[in-house]
Amino acid sequence: MDCRQEEIVQSLMTSYDEVGGINHVDCGALPSKRAIATLCEDLLQVLFPGFYSEDAVSSHDLELMTHELVASIRERLRTEIRRSLRLRDQGGNHHEEAMKMACDFMVLLPEVRKLLQTDVAAAYEGDPAARSYEEIILAYPGLEAIAIQRSAHQLYTLGVPLIPRMMTEWAHGRTGIDIHPGAQIGSHFFIDHGTGVVIGETCSIGTRVKLYQGVGLVARSLAQGQALAGKKRHPTIEDNVTIYAGATIVGGDTVVGARSTIGANVFLMESVGQDMIYALGDQEHRIRDRKATPVTKSPKTADSDKA
Repeated sequence: MDCRQEEIVQSLMTSYDEVGGINHVDCGALPSKRAIATLCEDLLQVLFPGFYSEDAVSSHDLELMTHELVASIRERLRTEIRRSLRLRDQGGNHHEEAMKMACDFMVLLPEVRKLLQTDVAAAYEGDPAARSYEEIILAYPGLEAIAIQRSAHQLYTLGVPLIPRMMTEWAHGRTGIDIHPGAQIGSHFFIDHGTGVVIGETCSIGTRVKLYQGVGLVARSLAQGQALAGKKRHPTIEDNVTIYAGATIVGGDTVVGARSTIGANVFLMESVGQDMIYALGDQEHRIRDRKATPVTKSPKTADSDKA
């Protein structure tokens, strides 16, 4: 039984002709999602040696392992960057440009590691449930999302198309934390729990900022759409700010001042000064004893009696 194979294929071929915009044929290869996923995994090995490998890593073997990983990542990244550049500009083979971008990125990894060390320290200092740095690196999804974003941000700053977003979306899929590679994030950044956190492209975050789960640092939904590309659309969060679970802060003109606290479930579209607490007001809560509440039965009908 061919399950109407020929009919299915021919109907799909017709769809390929008639439905445009989601086909990519007779063109150069696109960056590979699988390759980017593997690159992210290998980058984590470089950034946190000994934590993301299946086997123990000795100091004696560390240099050789690093040589091999760096060479492998650089070459595979060059291939994917070249593909992304060809997608943006069909002319030329972009070999030299891609190689330079890949090399420039690899040179920046020690600086990324310095920032990540502050993030681990912030998580340990900010979470009494944390028992060790090892626990944070191995078990905290926020740190993994931040590590990939900080790496992707370097590629974004170097002007690499598409790949930085693919990297942060890989981390998003693993952690539930969506941080755009364009976001600028200071040192000692801590996302506690993390699920549902969204940080937009033009967001600027200072040092020692702490976010809880479900926080959104987002843009206003405006009719201009693509006309806003490249403009400041997401909030600015200054140093030493804490934002509790479920808060949503909106707009490129919105600034949360240093050392301020934003309470849970706040929807904020205006700036908050320094050293402020912005929280929902008193809410009415109704509590009753379920057993003491009489249950009203609906009157019987002739039909229900017969049943």
